[in-house]
Amino acid sequence: MTAALTKARDKFHKELVGKETLSLSPDGVASNADKSQKTSVSIASSIADELSALVIEKKLDGQRAGKQFEEAVEGFLAEAFPLFNSLRPGDWSVENVGGSRAEYQISKYEPYAHLADLANAIKENRNLASVLGNSYEISPDILVLRKPESDEVINRDHDLVDAESGRHAVIRMVNQERPIVHAIVSCKWTLRSDRAQNARSEALNIIRNRKGRTPHIAVVTGEPSPSRLASLALGTGDIDTVYHFALPELIKAVDGTQNDEAISMLGTLVAGKRLRDISDLPLDLAI
Repeated sequence: MTAALTKARDKFHKELVGKETLSLSPDGVASNADKSQKTSVSIASSIADELSALVIEKKLDGQRAGKQFEEAVEGFLAEAFPLFNSLRPGDWSVENVGGSRAEYQISKYEPYAHLADLANAIKENRNLASVLGNSYEISPDILVLRKPESDEVINRDHDLVDAESGRHAVIRMVNQERPIVHAIVSCKWTLRSDRAQNARSEALNIIRNRKGRTPHIAVVTGEPSPSRLASLALGTGDIDTVYHFALPELIKAVDGTQNDEAISMLGTLVAGKRLRDISDLPLDLAI
């Protein structure tokens, strides 16, 4: 029997292939490859072949491919994360808010509701903008949210809470009704140096601007180049972990290049617990 998580991973890859997010050009260059780099082309083409990508005349433009990648990751998490309710019970939802940045989505949820007031204050006083810069801006792609629980649910097995205590905890619906941000997932179909730095900057803003526990901060990418993956994954203090859309296939492809530097770098990322497969993400979110 094939496990449900494996089925969800296969479905995720089939969606990327079916919608031509992952594809091959007539001359064998994969859609996530940097065609100016021989190693990138070799690795990406091997992964695309392994996942049965189709040959098409013209790959999707970057914006459309990125959006479709976000949607595929959202679909995967919405299907896979609830499978682990035994590990992480709760009333969960997964939302792709990448296309709604103008509405400042993050301020609708705990622990970031106060940022709406800050944004309004900055609109009224532009001097604040010159002082704060973009240090308060958080524009996530995907949010994993947990709804607060009623006292009936909390007290289901034992009388745990009443009107005398726990009156400020955000998990109690009697205290507040906004969903709580459990995780923020950034999606990068490919990585260039600026995209890596943007992900790091946003992760730091997530940490600095919270009023409560820090959500999980993850990045999912389809980047084939170990050196570019390292630009984002190496180091700690901002992003929890980087997840590759096809890590076993990536390892096989990199080994096939016989490029010692690339093999060593990828080994460092994996052994150092900085790079994992997308199928690890739902389990990590259950922590």
